[in-house]
Amino acid sequence: MVMRKKPKRAAPTADDVVIKVRGLVNAMGENVIHDHLDLDVKRGEVLGIVGGSGTGKSVLLRSIIGLNKPTDGMIRVFGEDMTELHGMELRALQMRWGVLFQEGALFSSQTVEENIQVPLREYTHMSEELMDEIAAIKLAMVGLPEDAARKYPSQLSGGMKKRAGLARALALDPEIVFLDEPTAGLDPISAAQFDELVRGLQKSLNLTVVMVTHDIDTLRATTDRIAVLVDKKMKIGTISSLVHDPHPWIQEYFAGPRGRAALDA
Repeated sequence: MVMRKKPKRAAPTADDVVIKVRGLVNAMGENVIHDHLDLDVKRGEVLGIVGGSGTGKSVLLRSIIGLNKPTDGMIRVFGEDMTELHGMELRALQMRWGVLFQEGALFSSQTVEENIQVPLREYTHMSEELMDEIAAIKLAMVGLPEDAARKYPSQLSGGMKKRAGLARALALDPEIVFLDEPTAGLDPISAAQFDELVRGLQKSLNLTVVMVTHDIDTLRATTDRIAVLVDKKMKIGTISSLVHDPHPWIQEYFAGPRGRAALDA
């Protein structure tokens, strides 16, 4: 088993909140997924989001970035109310974050270079030459070789697809990066390397990272705090604090064999 040690770093500023969620309700018909959920994300931190199947981890992420319209509640990103923004104001806000969707979500008919350039074409009016230069820089940032630019997603390994998706998420130099199950499907070595990449980029670029994951090793290696979705609401802490939470699911997840191994590593 590959153990991933978390590097020491300064605590994020307590009063600098870049994402504020209050009273969030998400429902599908009569099925309530989130029942008046509250969450603060601090600038410069890595926040992990975990929960059992059906707790709405990805739904929460999609609500924050505006892909899912909540039933009720308030979501503010950089102080802007997501429910009140439209047109150019919304586009301007969306340029301040990047998203790595599960499995990379690359366009199969486009090369890696073209995939990275998608947000550049969507939000800017750059020349082809400049977009090529930016794509090359982002490839290098995520540790992909130069020749990966001309390859198609079908020619990439699982780990390379994740890195290409991350390069696309970084294309517009975002302040926040959202990651949806970034190490799912990767072998332990590739997952550990991706954890190191995320943490290194977060520190060097001063990113805020919001990460949905089920991988407790990733949580230990990368996160400052962890938000746990239970009973349609949220509990927030660290592994060392959550291990003492009496909720049965939290106990099973953090104090079970894998949780104890991660904590003791």
